[in-house]
Amino acid sequence: MTRVAALDCGTNSLRLLVADVEGSSLADVVRRMEVVRLGEGVDRTGRLADAALDRTFRVLDEYAEIIRSSAVDAIRMVATSASRDASNRDEFVAGVVQRLGVEPEVISGEEEAALSFDGATRELGDSDLIAPYLVVDIGGGSTEFVLGETSGLRAARSVDVGCVRMTERHLRDDPPTGEQVAAAKADVEAAIDQAAEMVPIGDAKTLVGLAGSVTTVVALALRLPEYDPVQIHHARISAEQVSAVTADLLASTRETRAGMSVMHPGRVDVIGGGALVLDTIMKRCGFDEVVASEHDILDGIAYSAAR
Repeated sequence: MTRVAALDCGTNSLRLLVADVEGSSLADVVRRMEVVRLGEGVDRTGRLADAALDRTFRVLDEYAEIIRSSAVDAIRMVATSASRDASNRDEFVAGVVQRLGVEPEVISGEEEAALSFDGATRELGDSDLIAPYLVVDIGGGSTEFVLGETSGLRAARSVDVGCVRMTERHLRDDPPTGEQVAAAKADVEAAIDQAAEMVPIGDAKTLVGLAGSVTTVVALALRLPEYDPVQIHHARISAEQVSAVTADLLASTRETRAGMSVMHPGRVDVIGGGALVLDTIMKRCGFDEVVASEHDILDGIAYSAAR
């Protein structure tokens, strides 16, 4: 058994998993998520904002203390879309090394996709879900499309649509106008067409959705009184339910969304954009339902660190 610390720093959130890994078995010791919005403004400015770096480093200080007290054997930190795009990513890297003693790996979209697929599908072989699976990981700045079976992936593509990027680029009003929603939807449809150039989406038998936008939409569709990962994990939600939740979110004000019992405060501003990405994928690709997974790239990073 190997105890590892896995960190996933995306455009919107910074997550930590301390886990004991043995083969394909992974047991959580600590699992944390904080919204730091590292990618705030990157789409417009091309650099990481000072305030975003400060928020990220404060959370990393907390995570570093957890890691030190957990006596881990290995640490791996992966940084995704926001730090790939930023001109001042060296400043980010130096801050991480100072706190954790390891460099964050600014990985390609393709490796991000592979890690997400591994984390999401290792346990699906024991389920009644039919392969091949299309794993869709809707992040803050990008969305990964990955097709494969539990034995491995066939094809993957990362495209630049995510909940933060769509919100900052299009959904500026509260609630957004019909024209803004239509422009965001057109962006997502174009990105789906890009993904389909490399990923044979039509071969997929099961759609598996990852990350906070998906799990929040599922929690709302299930009408949970509070966010419950046990009930959300592997829940199956119809296309009609996703469409209804998306329409409700896009028509709601920030105040209304903030009052939803399952809503993380850091997702209030961007959940409409994330839901729109999921809804558009399901409509464009003809999926009748989505299976939510609470296991994702963070679990994939943990498995890779144990190797």
